[in-house]
Amino acid sequence: MAVVNQYIFYGKSTTSADSNVALLSPAVNETFIIKSIRVTNKSGSNTPTISITNNAFFVTHTQTLATNASVELISLPLVVVGGTVLKYSTAGTVTNGVDIAISYLNIKKEVTT
Repeated sequence: MAVVNQYIFYGKSTTSADSNVALLSPAVNETFIIKSIRVTNKSGSNTPTISITNNAFFVTHTQTLATNASVELISLPLVVVGGTVLKYSTAGTVTNGVDIAISYLNIKKEVTT
């Protein structure tokens, strides 16, 4: 069995209030180690909120996003194991857009024959 490490950037943009939308979902043979979840509110007047869950457990709960600003949501690495789902929910007015940027390491176990 070989192990392949890939450093990946993933970005998602939303312009509507969403509930429990999947961000990342590693396969059973993968483990994601998330280094950064950076969220940007592109509105000059609205202050929406965001929540992030890892398999139904809150990573961050109802983080208010300041106008025209970015915030780092995690201060330590976050492990997302295969078969679980990292999700987000937004609330409030997000019509100008909220960007979610994730940098992570994908540790993938490959079966070689």
